[in-house]
Amino acid sequence: MPVITELANFSSSYAANALPTGTRRTISLLTLDLIGAAAAGLRSPLADAARNSALESYGEGHINIWLTDKRSGVVGAAMANSAAASALDIDDGHRAAGGHAGAGVIPAALAVAQAIDASVSETMAAIALGYEIALRIASSRPAKTIDTLASGRWVGYGGAAATCRLLGLNATQTAHALAIAGSEAPIVFLGSTPKFEGSTIKEGIPPAVVAGVTAAYRARSGATGPLNLLDDNDRFTRDVLIGNLGSSWEVQNCYLKPYACCRYMHAAIDAILAMRQEGEKIRRLRIETFQQSMRLANERAPSTLEGGQYSFYFNCALAALYGWEALQPVQVERLTDARVLDLAARIELEPSPDFATAFPVGTPARVVMDQGKGPEEMVVLHPLGDVANPLSTDQIVAKFKNISRANIHPRWQDEILSALASLDTKGFPPLLAALSPPDNRYSTSQTRKLEPSA
Repeated sequence: MPVITELANFSSSYAANALPTGTRRTISLLTLDLIGAAAAGLRSPLADAARNSALESYGEGHINIWLTDKRSGVVGAAMANSAAASALDIDDGHRAAGGHAGAGVIPAALAVAQAIDASVSETMAAIALGYEIALRIASSRPAKTIDTLASGRWVGYGGAAATCRLLGLNATQTAHALAIAGSEAPIVFLGSTPKFEGSTIKEGIPPAVVAGVTAAYRARSGATGPLNLLDDNDRFTRDVLIGNLGSSWEVQNCYLKPYACCRYMHAAIDAILAMRQEGEKIRRLRIETFQQSMRLANERAPSTLEGGQYSFYFNCALAALYGWEALQPVQVERLTDARVLDLAARIELEPSPDFATAFPVGTPARVVMDQGKGPEEMVVLHPLGDVANPLSTDQIVAKFKNISRANIHPRWQDEILSALASLDTKGFPPLLAALSPPDNRYSTSQTRKLEPSA
């Protein structure tokens, strides 16, 4: 039996009420975290362009474009929300997969769930299954065969799985939807072209959402795909794909990101934050990390926020000079900050043989920093937010409030938090309502409505 068919059989037949309580709790926290990421990225050029294009190319509809007074169709809204959530690189990720599932799966699932008024149990199951299938596929790839770590190459499988589940597609239709989504995933960029990381293409998650959601609707109408797509044993490890399905959930193995930059550099940032002494001049800053980090664009003086997100030099300088607040999220004016650029130009970055086999399971770093009293050294194996070093619920809530504060009034934040806290009893409609602007309930410029560009 083709792997895709086995995945489809599992996804279409899993009993929604069997989803463990702990998994549902994790999904609630990941949804909160992703909404915070979308709020932080809401006014970025990337999100603004996606929002405008959703309305212009997909038209107006009945599905929320989060945190705005605009609505589009299922695909347009899912794409726009995905773009905002992934704009600042502060969305959840998964070590074995080497990328981000939430920014693809959750916007797709909530858009479809809103369209059909799905129950909370079915929506939770759809999200869990979307993560499960996307992350298993991504994690099953032998490292030597991976030509790009861009999440857009695999997250569309998750969007398709979640959509199929909510639409009630049978196993055959689901299998074809997965095959279509996988076949039409965006190429994004290859490992030899890291400069794409500095553009608004980024990881190609929004177009993967479009591919995944539309694949499900097309399969429901009779479209077919190549069901043997994952049956290449040189490119996919079969046991990772289908072994022990349902015995545990990959959504619970996701990490959360405290800093708005590529996860590769978070261990170095943690070490820098632990050692920094505010006000002290940094005489030397050396970072040793794993070899794959050297594939990033790593611009010393990035000109865009996207370029900054993929630069060890920029983000580590920012952390050393201004602390964690400067990374929750990064402000565009930091791109021209003379102090940041001066330190970024002096930072030493090299791969270490000590970490040669760490990736993708780990993203460690060693930092040597001299602040005038001689060099200090620290090694971080598990950056903050990893499964082995998790953020607490209070820290996740604090992150949400901090990164969304520029675009969401505190009382609006409380409404969203209240709606999320009552998911199990009241379902998703109160949350979707809370993601619409509060009109004139709060008199503040922070809740101004967003209008599409002409």
